[in-house]
Amino acid sequence: MPAKKYRILVVDDSEINRELLVEILGAEYDVVEAEGGEAALDILKKSASEIALVLLDVVMPGMDGFEVLEAMNRYKIIEEVPVIMISAESSPDFITRAYDLGAADYVGRPFEAAVVQRRVKNTITLYAKQRRLVDIVANQIFEKEKNNKLMVAILSHIVEFRNGESGSHVVHINIITELLLHQLVKKTKKYNISMNDIKLISTASSLHDIGKIAIPDEILNKPGRFTPDEFAIMKTHSEIGASMLEKLKDFKDEPLLKASYEICRWHHERYDGKGYPDGLLGDEIPISAQVVSIADVYDALTSERCYKKAYTHEKAIEMICGGECGTFNPIILECLKDIGETLKNDLQSNVQSLQYKREFQSITDEIINNSDLAASGQMLQQIEFERAKSEFYETAVSGAFFAFQKNPSTLTLSETAAQTLGFSRIILEPLENEDVKNAQNEDCKRFIEKITAAVPDNPTVDFAGKFMVNGSERDCEIHCQTIWTNAENPVFLGVAGKIEFR
Repeated sequence: MPAKKYRILVVDDSEINRELLVEILGAEYDVVEAEGGEAALDILKKSASEIALVLLDVVMPGMDGFEVLEAMNRYKIIEEVPVIMISAESSPDFITRAYDLGAADYVGRPFEAAVVQRRVKNTITLYAKQRRLVDIVANQIFEKEKNNKLMVAILSHIVEFRNGESGSHVVHINIITELLLHQLVKKTKKYNISMNDIKLISTASSLHDIGKIAIPDEILNKPGRFTPDEFAIMKTHSEIGASMLEKLKDFKDEPLLKASYEICRWHHERYDGKGYPDGLLGDEIPISAQVVSIADVYDALTSERCYKKAYTHEKAIEMICGGECGTFNPIILECLKDIGETLKNDLQSNVQSLQYKREFQSITDEIINNSDLAASGQMLQQIEFERAKSEFYETAVSGAFFAFQKNPSTLTLSETAAQTLGFSRIILEPLENEDVKNAQNEDCKRFIEKITAAVPDNPTVDFAGKFMVNGSERDCEIHCQTIWTNAENPVFLGVAGKIEFR
């Protein structure tokens, strides 16, 4: 079977120029033609993943080459599809502007067939290698995260086994720590926490009680209250754990080891200086230890132990914020209250699902926030959108569904929704689509305004009103969720929702 040919899109208002390029490239490539910028953009919106390269003229009536480049940047297509500009214009200003807008190369006319063939081959080869490199780096990041967490989980679960805990304590601490850190980043820049720091600290949190491995069983698992001497022995676990890590000389400069040391030694310090083992005061306590400390207390309160029953979420929050468990950083207490609904509804009921979600977002953020991996970031934004959309559909199994994706701007309808509304299943640029425009009334406009006003901290939108359905107004209820990346500065990805017709 012959190898599949790369597809090239030739964009030029001159039929003669297009025919010349087809003649030069047609034997080796599958050449698609567009006679103007608008036609080229339509093709790219529908099938950018099938295009290996765009040969783009600069001077065209209507949408010129620069406007096409600007649109490709706006829809993030330029990150996936390379562009070679072809033009008789040789002005340095033209060439500089093309490169500034992301063009990979610039070929002046008249051109030689051999030059065009070589430039096209080199550009396609370069981008293919770049995509492979992005995939390799993304896989390496994922494997590194997975291996780090595996080793830490093995060590921490040894402690859990000896301590007679439920087996989910370490997972809970990891998740609560990460949730708190993400919220802390949103609240203040005081602690200069990066996305990498969040992953590092949440992973290191699993080792917070590693020192308990040296505590005698009769103290570790005592069902009643400790005597003063027993409590003194129990308290040594923080120093023992830190000492164990400190003796790993070959890894002393590893960030994970440093974070683990801070957490092990100081996760029982308190903001008023009345903790142990060193009596640190306020922000003398590393922020990593402060966050893990409150995560540890919350999970201890809401989990059943050999010496106590589990408290409710509400009671645990009341006790922590009321000072019954020691004094904590006021900002972190605010963060704890902010994530309260997630802790109450998701953490206790579905640990595995929430952990998967956090790990997925962790890898997504790694790629999206790395400027060297822009193409992969776009790919993972697509995956994140599809994942969140699927999750919504799984929880709303009846009715008519819709999903709007921002980049590229696309409205996707379920079969039921499309038939009821009289629309196509997939609509590109829906806000510019005539059928969609004709179906908009005042309630529809108010619904769009509510979507626009949604924020990452409150992504759900519920709306009831009269909507245009096949030419007449009909009572409808819409329940939907806006979808965002989980980065330090969240990016809006789109909306997934359900329509209930009355």
